[in-house]
Amino acid sequence: MAAGSSFGKNFKVTTFGESHGAALGCVIDGCPAGLSLSVDDLMPFLIRRKPGQSEFTTARGEDDEPEILSGVFEGQTTGTPIAIIFRNKDQHSKDYSDIADVFRPGHADYTFQSKFGIRDYRGGGRSSGRETVARVAAGAVAAKLLSGYGISAKAYTKSIGPISISGYDESEKNDLYMPDRNAYEKAAKYIEGLRSEGNSAGGVIECVIFGVPAGLGDPVFDKLDALLAHAMLSIGAVKGFEIGDGFGAALATGIDNNDAFIPDKDGGIIKATNHSGGVLGGISDGADIIFRCAVKPTASISMLQQTMDKNGNPKEIMIRGRHDPVIVPRAVVVVEAMAYLVAADALISGLGDKLETLTTG
Repeated sequence: MAAGSSFGKNFKVTTFGESHGAALGCVIDGCPAGLSLSVDDLMPFLIRRKPGQSEFTTARGEDDEPEILSGVFEGQTTGTPIAIIFRNKDQHSKDYSDIADVFRPGHADYTFQSKFGIRDYRGGGRSSGRETVARVAAGAVAAKLLSGYGISAKAYTKSIGPISISGYDESEKNDLYMPDRNAYEKAAKYIEGLRSEGNSAGGVIECVIFGVPAGLGDPVFDKLDALLAHAMLSIGAVKGFEIGDGFGAALATGIDNNDAFIPDKDGGIIKATNHSGGVLGGISDGADIIFRCAVKPTASISMLQQTMDKNGNPKEIMIRGRHDPVIVPRAVVVVEAMAYLVAADALISGLGDKLETLTTG
């Protein structure tokens, strides 16, 4: 039995569909009734992920127009499952006919074949980055829910290849979502050089979740940072995750890594620093939650590579089709959407942690 297409406990999202199938979509179960919701709430997120918007993205011409099939009546959620669908319109499946029996390096072809004994070779099928359109739609719903609680998230490109930002400005001002004009210009030239060779680039996405109150998350297996790691590593191109100082904490001493608690201006408790990244013991500590994801280079490259076919014969392959020279810019909103899903699930799940937060209706 195939599993693994659902995420979350009390705000649960299931995605379905393939890159070159009839449609993709998601079902959101657990969204409370009474939330104002329409297609217009989804579009700002979907536009950021949409292909064909710049020289750094695939030319595939999908409109990414969502249809809300259920769970919304007269502009409000009904408390029942919300189904959202995206119909594929610009598939070029013939681009993949010559690799039907060949395993592409860096892709999930071999592992899918090993697990299921069959695979949809058209654009990667279920393992394609196209699946993320459904995640982004679900994340937009979570964002709308969380906005009523003062919780928001912001993701941006921290680095492309060896080029990192040194400051922060509005990331939407350029096609790489890189909030540093100087770094953006260098990264654009770097990507163009690789693309001219038929090669690709990777990078790092940083995300900050603002306004999360202290006390969300669980202390053992369902730690908030563990759920964030699960969410981010479920994104196909993400190969690394760190929160707060991350691997840098291994180089620190205890006195340097600990965050001192101090009073805030209203007599509450805050931290003087945020080495923990907003999570202590698996539970939010009231500071901004900050984490980073390492994104691998696009696996589909127009360079000659060595591989094997399903009969065990050595082959050479050069991948055709329409592909991003770098995945990072379009993955920024995917990371942000998954952060919203984790935060929404943690918020709803946390309602039963204290007796006083439960109501009798």
